[in-house]
Amino acid sequence: MSLSENNSNSEAVRAEALIEQIEEYNYQYYVLDQPSVPDAQYDRLMRELLQLEKDFPNLVSENSPTQKVGGKPAHGFPPIEHLTPMLSLDNVFSEQEFKDFARKISERLDLTTPQGEELSYVGEPKLDGLAISIIYRNGKLEHAATRGDGRTGENVTLNVRTIGSVPLRLRGDFPPLLDVRGEIFIAKSDFEILNRNAIERGEKTFANPRNAAAGSLRQLDPRITAKRKLSVYFYAVGSASDGYLASSHRQRLQQLKSWGLPICPEIQLLSGVNQNIEYYKLISEKRDQLPYDIDGVVFKVDSIDQQQQLGFVAKAPRWAIAHKFPAQEEVTKLTSVDFQVGRTGAVTPVARLEPVFVGGVTVSNATLHNMDEINRLDVRVGDTVVVRRAGDVIPQVVSVVKAERIENAKKIVKPEVCPVCQSAVEKEADQAVYRCTGGLVCSAQRTQSMIHFASRKAMDIDGLGDKLIELMIDEEIIHHLSDIYRLTVDKVSTLERMAEKSASNLIESIENSKQTTLEKFLYALGIREVGEVTAYNLAHQCLDINTIAKSTLQELEAIKDIGPIVAGHIVHFFANPQNLQIINELQQLGVHWPDIEKKSAEMMPLTEQVWVLTGTLSQMKRNEAKQRLLALGAKVSGSVSKNTNVLVAGEAAGSKLTKAQTLGITIYSEDEFVEFLDRIGG
Repeated sequence: MSLSENNSNSEAVRAEALIEQIEEYNYQYYVLDQPSVPDAQYDRLMRELLQLEKDFPNLVSENSPTQKVGGKPAHGFPPIEHLTPMLSLDNVFSEQEFKDFARKISERLDLTTPQGEELSYVGEPKLDGLAISIIYRNGKLEHAATRGDGRTGENVTLNVRTIGSVPLRLRGDFPPLLDVRGEIFIAKSDFEILNRNAIERGEKTFANPRNAAAGSLRQLDPRITAKRKLSVYFYAVGSASDGYLASSHRQRLQQLKSWGLPICPEIQLLSGVNQNIEYYKLISEKRDQLPYDIDGVVFKVDSIDQQQQLGFVAKAPRWAIAHKFPAQEEVTKLTSVDFQVGRTGAVTPVARLEPVFVGGVTVSNATLHNMDEINRLDVRVGDTVVVRRAGDVIPQVVSVVKAERIENAKKIVKPEVCPVCQSAVEKEADQAVYRCTGGLVCSAQRTQSMIHFASRKAMDIDGLGDKLIELMIDEEIIHHLSDIYRLTVDKVSTLERMAEKSASNLIESIENSKQTTLEKFLYALGIREVGEVTAYNLAHQCLDINTIAKSTLQELEAIKDIGPIVAGHIVHFFANPQNLQIINELQQLGVHWPDIEKKSAEMMPLTEQVWVLTGTLSQMKRNEAKQRLLALGAKVSGSVSKNTNVLVAGEAAGSKLTKAQTLGITIYSEDEFVEFLDRIGG
């Protein structure tokens, strides 16, 4: 369900835009290792979304990036489940924000001083690398995994074993089972050597040490990883055998060191807020002299008992915070502006700059976000501009030095048509982004459309992953969605690393995907803001795709949970003859689904009820539980409110369970939920 269907106000529209943008940044950062914006920009968007959801709780959905830790495991390495989740950290960006964080801790712990001057913290440089979990069993390295989505990561054991600072055996009085967390990075000096050698060989260089570390760890050939001189510092224990761990974080770090696991030498035990602030300033001053890249300082409550009292929020511990460094800025000239088309059709202005060294790299491009931002800044071609770079890649123009404006500075004008496919460009009310209306026919959106189409929740084509789709598009084997079903073993086996057996398996998977459901097919088409729930409601109300294609705005708005914005997207999509042609071709090529029978009121006993799922379900997947509830007429929400009828609490249920108990909402265990479904035939 689209957020704007419950909230027609500007806050809901803004939340939708934030979620879309953050999800794109998460994909680039966690899966592709190709972040496209500075960390500061991502942090601002996340903080804005968090504040919106705090102010308007009914905007929170289970699909919001605030409800999860991070990204999905990348293709190429088998998935591996963490023994305990790998959580991320919340951020602060100013001294006052850190004081507010410390004050809240004091209040929760009921300390005698308002900002907890007597409270001990551990300060650690925030390494700019790649988080890793390593399991040692009986002192031997068993396996290693990246963070992934926090619960499941990528198995990179063979590559981690090549890192010189990672011990293959522990020493001393170690626990029989140890899950240790650390950060893999590449030293600045080793990074310079790596890029220098790449230049000599005529190869592409890495943008920065973090990308070099991430790319090196994900090499399919461990021998390549071994040559990259990766390093690691360990900073926490995920879990361990009972009776071995000390009662403070600092002591545990010393234990790790005694077992042969390296820790950062800059770590300090601190007392009270003032010492934390002084430590932040110290590390900030030393930042450029440190042999590795950092982007801030992490503060953790030292006492494990106090950590346990403070607990966790949805994605982060309450007892730790990352105090990020401010963005780095420089001044340069804006020479021209190009418009680029993103995977969602967003037409984004990109500033071309006179090259300037900022944030450790030479920058010649910067994002201008959208036309509203251009107008807000009153930026023009020829202006002297301030560029900020606080992350790994594309910086942003943050202001104009008006005093240096030249007489013939040119105003920036939006394009009337898509620069890629020449389709019309439109801007929706209350949104800042212009979009290409080409949809499935715009080549700039083609790659992501196909990735979405083949994904598990859509057509579920096993083996047709991101990289393979990109390769097929580059090799011009596929141009449109329908071309997927024209692939043959002969065509696929000509691709690099695709033997005949792999090609045969892929073609078999494509053939199997032809049997689907109408709601999955609708979701796979990638119609804007038509998620799983909206697709389900569309399918089961209209019953066939021809009816959907011919529906008016008024008819669509009459369907449960579909508002005017989503209805407009659906009408616009099916009004495009090229989209209809692709749908027709897919059906002619064998994509089909069973007929849907109109359900009676007796068959949907949960109509008008709101259910919430939380925790881990062991007897069925979360999505299966959600679909079964939808089939019974229920609305499945991602947040608990006074309107919630039932909460299903799986293992490790957290704040949602607590809130439901406070509100007196009916709570089912998983066993009770399964028994309920069996009883009503769901």
